Amino acid sequence: MNFQQLRSVRETVRSGFNLTEVANRLHTSQPGVSRQIRELEDELGVRLFVRSGKRLLGLTEPGEKVLPILERLLLEADNLRRAGEDFGKEGHGTLTICTTHAQARYALPMVVKEFRVSHPGVVLHIHQGAPSHVGDMVRSGQADIGIATDLLTHFEDLVALPSYHWTYCVVVPRGHALADGQPLTLERIAEYPLITYDSGYTGRAHIDEAFKQRGLAPTFVILAMNADVIKTYVELEMGVGIVATMAHDDERDTGLVSIDGGHLFEPNITHVAMRRGAYLRDYAYDFITLFAAPLTRELIARALHPDEVTD
Repeated sequence: MNFQQLRSVRETVRSGFNLTEVANRLHTSQPGVSRQIRELEDELGVRLFVRSGKRLLGLTEPGEKVLPILERLLLEADNLRRAGEDFGKEGHGTLTICTTHAQARYALPMVVKEFRVSHPGVVLHIHQGAPSHVGDMVRSGQADIGIATDLLTHFEDLVALPSYHWTYCVVVPRGHALADGQPLTLERIAEYPLITYDSGYTGRAHIDEAFKQRGLAPTFVILAMNADVIKTYVELEMGVGIVATMAHDDERDTGLVSIDGGHLFEPNITHVAMRRGAYLRDYAYDFITLFAAPLTRELIARALHPDEVTD
């Protein structure tokens, strides 16, 4: 039994039993993946996968039982490696953060700057993607920390801790009718073509739900993955924008007017997520506590390892 066999089984499940995708993830060949799986099954004396010819259709009953054990073994192996690095390369290493554009562009810069001052020996890797991508990268071990909206709480194998609340604002070109100082309502907004986040990004569901509850069917003309793109098209007077409040800066966005929309849409919660049971290096704890002041090292450790932390 070896770790490559265990990884082959784990990635086969995570990829929906697509061996071509597994081979790409593990940088090997499809026959190589099949061989690793068969060798592990032969050693265990059970079939882990339901098969139809050469295709894998799902897990057998023994496979369902074995998978959680296999996941724990791989996690602890990774924890052991990280613990060795913590003591062998104190103050040096890498930290991989996966987050959305809004967090990377507007919430993280000052945190990263302060972190680099206190941890000059740590190289930061910052990846961006949709919240679902953030969750997948953390659960697969490709990222140490994920930062995104409450979608991260849907991943059972992640610990997602709330860090802060944020709201939306409506952005329009200067001189626009909505910037007349009158109360902003959903009915007034719905009279114009709208530009906002694509589905699955930055709490978009809260925008849709607000209009739905008022019985409104607004026209969305442009959907984008980040606020900078949205604001660009608003400046071209192609519609009214709805973005995260933190994405507007009066000094930088001189051609736009921001109107508070916090009373119209349900607030969003940004979460910090880690693999349940994962070992975090000291500087990873420091990064999280810099980003989310309410989170302490003790609180994070208790959430990650509830059976190991005692009062």
